This record gives sequence, structure tokens and C-alpha cells, in this order.
Amino acid sequence: MTRIVERPVPQRARLMLEQSGVHPLLARLYAARGIAVADELDTQLKSLLPPEGLKGIDTAVALLADAVTTGKKILIVADYDCDGATACAVGLRALRIFGATVDYLVPNRFETGYGLSPEVARLATANHPDVLVTVDNGIASVAGVAEAKRLGMQVIVTDHHLPGDELPAAEAMVNPNQPGCRFASKGIAGVGVMFYVMLALRAELRKRGWFKSAEPNLAELLDLVALGTVADVVPLDRNNRILVAQGLARIRQRRMTPGIAALLQIAGRDPARASTFDLGFAVGPRLNAAGRLADMSLGIECLATDDMGRALNIAQALDAINHERRAIEADMREAAAIQLEGLDAAERASLTLFDPAWHQGVIGILAGRVKEKLHRPTFVFARGDSGELKGSGRSIPGLHLRDALDLVAKQQPDLLLRFGGHAAAAGLTLMEENLPSFEALFEKVARALLPPAALTRTLETDGPLEAAYYGLNAARLLQDAVWGQAFPAPLFADEFEVVQQKLLKDKHLKLTLKKGKARFDAIRFNHAEGAAGRIHAAFRLDINEWQGEANIQLVLEHFEAA
Repeated sequence: MTRIVERPVPQRARLMLEQSGVHPLLARLYAARGIAVADELDTQLKSLLPPEGLKGIDTAVALLADAVTTGKKILIVADYDCDGATACAVGLRALRIFGATVDYLVPNRFETGYGLSPEVARLATANHPDVLVTVDNGIASVAGVAEAKRLGMQVIVTDHHLPGDELPAAEAMVNPNQPGCRFASKGIAGVGVMFYVMLALRAELRKRGWFKSAEPNLAELLDLVALGTVADVVPLDRNNRILVAQGLARIRQRRMTPGIAALLQIAGRDPARASTFDLGFAVGPRLNAAGRLADMSLGIECLATDDMGRALNIAQALDAINHERRAIEADMREAAAIQLEGLDAAERASLTLFDPAWHQGVIGILAGRVKEKLHRPTFVFARGDSGELKGSGRSIPGLHLRDALDLVAKQQPDLLLRFGGHAAAAGLTLMEENLPSFEALFEKVARALLPPAALTRTLETDGPLEAAYYGLNAARLLQDAVWGQAFPAPLFADEFEVVQQKLLKDKHLKLTLKKGKARFDAIRFNHAEGAAGRIHAAFRLDINEWQGEANIQLVLEHFEAA
């Protein structure tokens, strides 16, 4: 069951925004998202939080500056998702501009697992690094950091994940979520943290008189920062909105890295009209596909190269991998649907699914699909090595997934071999014979933590869209704005008469809707069931471009009989 509700709009804030010159439609939407004054919409770089607020950043940049100026070898240890790839590319590009000797190593999801493990530390020695820098990982790498130090490397951790009970003994740690850090933007992505470290490093090198000519312009890296921030679905607080807005502005001006230009071209997206939707649903998945099915080195090389021809070749390879990922996902979704037929999701507080044939790199996507469809915290498992299962989970509002796993671990200490993550997403490893125990205990924990009301999906909308705004100008206005996690894209709700409906490709419902005298094209993707004669629908105002013509299209997120 889905409950459609309307966000309240603080009228005083809406009026103040309008009086400050904000478009009336945007003023209403922004006020409903907590914006009280127009200053909060300022996306100039000068409005960014200063790097000094990040605990440990002074120590980190002093070590890095020493390495740059004395020719020491720096090795970046990346993560195999889009945030990790963009963070690595930001580090590579900035450090190379600064004159550093730098290379990177990205763990393989299937061979070494996530983050700086002891095995990855040993692999790193092949590059003979003096300084090892983690990006988007490391805060939980207690054993890996210890091993790297034993092998003679200095370790600098840059991360944004929540820390565990024990912190690694790195020479420096930069993570807004570490104890004692007063940096206000706790939701900054891993790429954002690395960007801040590079900003502070430039300032330190400036103090040392390192730059003999023009100082590097790090704003050139903001397209990468925007991509990683959007793709990692971190909350778009004001600081993150500035980073994303600045990155999008550069993309729209075609002042972007060749890799992002190539990925947009392969995806058929116009950079001049690039939006957060394009970054999150066109570029991000193509990069993530490399980490899911192959080796994220391919994605990092795409983002790090300055050769447009090479970037296009790699982007084509990433696109092919993404097509393969989609095919694998489709097979897994069919198998999951069969399993779910035997379950009454309404009677459960959580879902745990496993199939021996499932691909380890795609289980996170499947968990997200099931969670969205059934509105239950969901873990999906695939086989790893030596009798282990790898699990990936996605949660609903009301259940902090990592905290829930922490409770599971405390109640049965030997059950989970490893776990970590965020409120909305987490991963874990356990032995296959322990899966039934995990399923039962996770269900117990979820039932205890989730209030009954949280098990009903609530779709927050912005209410009806004024008749004057069902047009291309309003749609483009909305597309140009920055939306994302915790600052959601506009979703309107209203009643319509269904004039016509048909099924496209056996899975997408295409409709003609009528309101008053106006008619609208509409579509609901991946929904094969027909609509009643009159519906109450939650929809996004979108633009459908076909053969050079642009027309308004309502993308339906949900509908029910009116």
C-alpha cells in the first residue's frame, strides 16, 4: 500500500523567496524543502565550507606536501564504485598537476573485497609507494592500515563512511564522521572529501613557494566532484548543492573532463542540458558497471585521461559492460519474483533473498529494486569464496541499516564476518550455513526498530501543479535546478481522466491523460497493469524529445483509482 501525502509549504518562507526574486514555482518547492531565505540558494564557490573544519586535514596535507616536494611515491587506494572512481580521478589529476609521482590501485570486488585490506596493502608494495592514500574507504581498515605501516608505508585515510568502534592507526585521517570532527557537512561524499584535501594541499604548497608559475585551478575538477556526489546518493545539504551546481555548470559549458564528455555522448545526453538525473541515471551506472562486473580501473582510466579518443573508446567498453549488467539484472529479477511469490511481504518487516546463481556485483541493484517495489528493508546474497555469502542491503526510512546490522552482530557475535555501510545501504559477509540465522535475527531486529506506520510506503509530493506550469519552460526550469537525496526532485500529485492507455514493449504503460480541457502524454515505466478511468497520480514533469520535437510528458511514479 502507498500513501500519497503533500509536503507542507511554509508560506512566510515562500513569500520571502519570491520577494527575493526566486521564480514562484521554485519558491514554493524550495520552501517545502526547508529553504527559508534566498542566501541558502547561493551556489558560488566562495560559499563553500572552509577545509580547516575537517579534523586531520592539516596533518594529511603536510605529509602530502612533503611527498610532493621530495619526490616520494604516492599510491591512491580507491573503491570500486562511482564515488571511489571519481575520488581517485580527482586525486590523480590534482597531484599530477602539483608535480607529484602518483599512481593508483583499486581493489577487485571478487578477489580482495572492499577497501584497504591486509591483502591490498601487500599488493600495493608492487608499486613501491612511500605514502598510501585511501579514497572513499579506510575508516574501517584497522588491519589493512596496520599491515601497510608494517610494510613501511605512511597511510593517509580519506573517507566519509561511519567509523566502527576501533579506528585505524593511520598517520592522518580526514573523515567528517570521525569522532571530534566539527565539519558541518557530514553527508559529503568520498570525492568531496578528496577535493577538500586537494584544496588544502594546494594552499600548503602555495605557502611553501612550490608553484613557480600559475597556480592550478582546481575548479576544473568539479565535474568529477558533482558526478561522484550525485551517484553516491549522499544528502544534498547546502555544501553538497554548491559542489554539484558548480560541476553541472562546467558540464553545461562543455568545460568538462574528456571521460565525462565521452560518457554523456555514449548515453545520448546533451551536455548543455545536463542535469543531476543524467549524472545519476546515465553516467553513474555506466561507471559502476565496471566495478560490478569487471575492474573499476577501466572507469578510473576513463576519468583520468586527457585524450578524448581514448575516453570514447573506454566509454564504449563501459557501455557494453552496462548492457551486460542489465541482462544479468533482468534474469535475477525474474528469479527473485519467483521467490517472492511464496512470501507474504505484508506480514514481514524485512526480506532476505539468495540464489546460488546470482552475480555478486549486481545484488545491490536487485536489493534496491525489491525494496522499492515492496517497501521493506531488503538484503540480497550471492556466493563468494570458501563457503561465504556476500550480502548487499537497501533500507526504507525509519531503519538505519548499519545500526541494525550492529544490533545483529551484538546479539549473535559470531554470525557476521564483516559488515559496514550507511543508513540506507550496507553490506555484509557471512557463512552460507548461517543465512537462516541471519534472516530470522534481521527480521526480529527490523520488527523491533520499525514502527508499524513505517511499513506503509509514504510518497511525499508537492501537491497539484498549477495549470500555467504544464509547459516546456517550467520543465526546463525544474531540470536546471539541483535535486537529489534529502533535497528531492519535484513530484506533483493530482487527479486525471484516463483517455487512452496502451502497453509499450510489454512492460511500460503509456497513457493519455485529461485535466479540464488539457491533455497530456504520460508514462509509467516497468508497470504493465492498466489504469482505472480516473486516477490519482504522483508524477514528475518531464520533457520527451523525439525526432527534433520536444513535448511535455508526465512520468508517473504511482497512481491509484481516484
